[in-house]
Amino acid sequence: MSKKGYVPPYTITDKTVNLISAITEIITKITINDNMSNNPRLRRDNRIRTIHASLAIENNSLSLDQVTDIINGKRILGAPDEICEVKNAFEAYNKLLEMNPYSVKDMLLAHKVLMNELTKEAGTFRSGGVGVFAGEQLVHMASPANQVPHLMKELVDWAKKAEVHPLIKSCVFHYEFEFIHPFADGNGRMGRMWQTLLLYKWKSLFGWLPIETLIRERQDEYYKVLGECDHSADSGKFIEFLLKTIYDALCEITDTEQVGEQVTEQVERLLEVIDDKEYSTKELMELLGLKHRPTFRDNYLLPALELGLIEMTVPDKPNSSKQKYKKVEHV
Repeated sequence: MSKKGYVPPYTITDKTVNLISAITEIITKITINDNMSNNPRLRRDNRIRTIHASLAIENNSLSLDQVTDIINGKRILGAPDEICEVKNAFEAYNKLLEMNPYSVKDMLLAHKVLMNELTKEAGTFRSGGVGVFAGEQLVHMASPANQVPHLMKELVDWAKKAEVHPLIKSCVFHYEFEFIHPFADGNGRMGRMWQTLLLYKWKSLFGWLPIETLIRERQDEYYKVLGECDHSADSGKFIEFLLKTIYDALCEITDTEQVGEQVTEQVERLLEVIDDKEYSTKELMELLGLKHRPTFRDNYLLPALELGLIEMTVPDKPNSSKQKYKKVEHV
């Protein structure tokens, strides 16, 4: 090892530079409005979306509504391990923002909370070999277990000392973390969570930004780019992928904040597109030209329901897959 210490291999492209510029610009706009820090409901909704998406990437089958119910202390029918994953993740994220991203001790503590009762090696680096599979195909064989503590110390030391943009640093850390695969289980969740922590220490809004929701939607590309970077021994493409995902997540938040004080206009828009028939959530969102389900739910659907302007076709089962909505005819 050189005197300068370990430096992960990555390439900064023109696309990377442009994305950093675009992200910085949109962060400035959001910071000026600063609606998220003053909106506990929005922060909580985003946290729940983050947890649901990050677990769904790891094949947790619980729906967003089920995850919400668990976090709200309600009992649901579901696999005990999957319910445990939700409870653990919620506790881990609640502790996360107080942690030091450059502390291996804090990282192990976060893993212990995240994987409590799910693996015997919760809170410790793995003791055996591990491979990453796509179906039955081995796509990455991680470093030997006896090298993990040293590799993680090198990575954390680099992140602490590196004089690079926090956006690049967090993406490189995320990639290198997944490449080392330091734990027996929970590496994906931990890698995404630790990038959130690194970004939060730069700009606090990242503590509540549901980047994982978009990663889940682009899951195939996420793993494809990871594999390409493994083969090229350079995380440049992964940096580009994550920066684009971060930018898109920020754009969604901006859209959500901008409509926050336009509830009446939105309800009026909803009523305008409804005829005398029943509509599913998907149909209503298509009519309104919306793609962001939480925005539709919080700013269109729920206010209209609360005002008694529309009603459910299955009122005793609000989360039914057969649920539809129709306009209330007032006498």
